Amino acid sequence: MILGVHHVQITIPKGTEDAGKRFYCEVLGLQEVEKPDSLKGRGGFWINVGDRDVHIGTEDGFDRLTTKAHIAYEVKDIGFWRNRLSEEDIKIIEAVSIPGFDRFEFRDPFGNRVEIIQRID
Repeated sequence: MILGVHHVQITIPKGTEDAGKRFYCEVLGLQEVEKPDSLKGRGGFWINVGDRDVHIGTEDGFDRLTTKAHIAYEVKDIGFWRNRLSEEDIKIIEAVSIPGFDRFEFRDPFGNRVEIIQRID
């Protein structure tokens, strides 16, 4: 029986961990989680998002801009995030409407597709 989602993994190009930490930890304000010693030599880093982790690994050799694969972060104040990302010159992409939600998308500095979504009543 599947109990739930433990973590998700996205990738950034090898050697870009400092830029990745700046974006995910400073711009998005997510907390880095220490990786186990047995995995530290593999590159990348982990962050905490609510009650789950996102593993940000390193990988070369594919174009992140060509995939629809993405992670969606649920927020309480979508307007704050529109402004915050615009301040960082991140292009906001309007998403197709879903009943009960306000949402938009963007590409992180490495090309990963990201969705910001807020439940509306």
